[in-house]
Amino acid sequence: MNRETDFLIIGAGLAGLSFALKTAERAKVLLVCKSTLEEANTTFAQGGIASVMYEHDNIEKHVQDTLVCGAGLCNEEVVRMVVSAAAGQIQQLIQWGVAFDRTPDGAYDLHKEGGHSERRILHHKDNTGAEIQRALVDRVRAHRNITVLEQHFAVDLLTQHHLGQTVRRRDGNIECYGAYVLDLKSRQVGTFLAKATVVATGGLGNLYHTTTNPSIATGDGVAMVYRAKGVVENMEFIQFHPSSLYHPGERPAFLITEAMRGFGALLRTQDGQRFMQKYDPRAELAPRDIVSRAIDNEMKLRGDDFVYLDCTHQPAETIIAHFPTIYKKCLLIGIDITKEYIPVAPAAHYSCGGVKVDMNGCTSIHRLYALGETSSTGLHGANRLASNSLIEAVVYADCAARHALERFSHYPVCRNISDWDAGGTTHPEEMVLITQNYKEMQQIMSNYVGIVRSNLRLKRALDRLEIIFKETEDLYRKSILSQNLCELRNMIKVSYLIIRNAQELHESRGLHYTIDYPEPAKNALYDE
Repeated sequence: MNRETDFLIIGAGLAGLSFALKTAERAKVLLVCKSTLEEANTTFAQGGIASVMYEHDNIEKHVQDTLVCGAGLCNEEVVRMVVSAAAGQIQQLIQWGVAFDRTPDGAYDLHKEGGHSERRILHHKDNTGAEIQRALVDRVRAHRNITVLEQHFAVDLLTQHHLGQTVRRRDGNIECYGAYVLDLKSRQVGTFLAKATVVATGGLGNLYHTTTNPSIATGDGVAMVYRAKGVVENMEFIQFHPSSLYHPGERPAFLITEAMRGFGALLRTQDGQRFMQKYDPRAELAPRDIVSRAIDNEMKLRGDDFVYLDCTHQPAETIIAHFPTIYKKCLLIGIDITKEYIPVAPAAHYSCGGVKVDMNGCTSIHRLYALGETSSTGLHGANRLASNSLIEAVVYADCAARHALERFSHYPVCRNISDWDAGGTTHPEEMVLITQNYKEMQQIMSNYVGIVRSNLRLKRALDRLEIIFKETEDLYRKSILSQNLCELRNMIKVSYLIIRNAQELHESRGLHYTIDYPEPAKNALYDE
């Protein structure tokens, strides 16, 4: 079924939902997601959302913490904008029904996480993302101007290319008119036309064998925008969370929030020895890239598959009160975290790069916005400061909504787009071919493009990826569309971008560490 709307939103995390709520009073909004509104990266965010909220903290401290963590690649103007706007957006979330934890005297119960100099992490127990998602989903479902289509997969963005014109990345005159969208139940592709389109599809963790991301995190937005000739940047900076629960075979890997280390939990090798003090004077409270590399190094030195996180020195009732979800999860596999160490290992967690946007969330393609983890705003630089991602999503959704509302009435709906051509797709895909290529892609990325890289590893990754790219494109041309096939195609494209960006960066900075260039480059652009 073909559709027309004012705003087409692809993705249903915090960024997409908040943009919908901020624009729906003045416009018709169509929100599509490939699963349900409840299943989004936001739902899996345990730790919280960062904002200056008490008198001992200030904007400048939060700015400097972000800049230091970003290893010289943050856009300071963006950092200041997001940090300054954070408190106002927190109040908006509260008005929408989000219940952040408070102390008995009514103040916010603020956590401290790695890289932060103060306590500034608002949270709801240890399932903050789920609480935010719950509140926003309730309001979105009830809004008269928001139409929600679940089980719908955006296949490709519509541009002048679909009018028979030549589109080139460098020309700067590309426009987005909507998207081809696959109904996953009927397997029919509709032409969805919009005055403006928002891509907010979340992360890409499933490129890797072990990830904290849900199965829907397959880099769809980045791949779609790149195919449409939009600008993508900084894809080499993939953040591995230091502490996912080591429980082989479980996907996604269960996240053990960084707030536990902020709460005083200690990292230990399997023989019980602390080690973080060898790598950074901040020890367990060092930024994530440092902690992940330290754990990775200790495991390789000792031949171990995991290290331990120890919070047994804390009062049991306090641990259970602050981290009930983690406590219950670990009990299910036979670990009482009040008495026993938690086995943990790093897992792919967050992409700091993505679709390049300006301070209004505008991409290089006119009438197209990118928000949340899909975007590259300049806030995170080479390494995301813990809990800055949720606040980035809601602040940029606000900026994009205001920008879009000022302009959308002047954008015509382009009705000359041809319907999806399924000619030549005579048979369904063969799942065994998709599954095998999916496993090979994950193996390539995990073994060669992980926490530690090298020129040789990256070349091998690219050479092997080329083979499955050709196989998958051939399958795509012949097959009736499915979610599995489209996701695989997207993940291969995004994997290529990560590898190529990593090959072009001849230094180690933030989340990109290579044994061939182990030091940061001396570059005035970064280090002034």
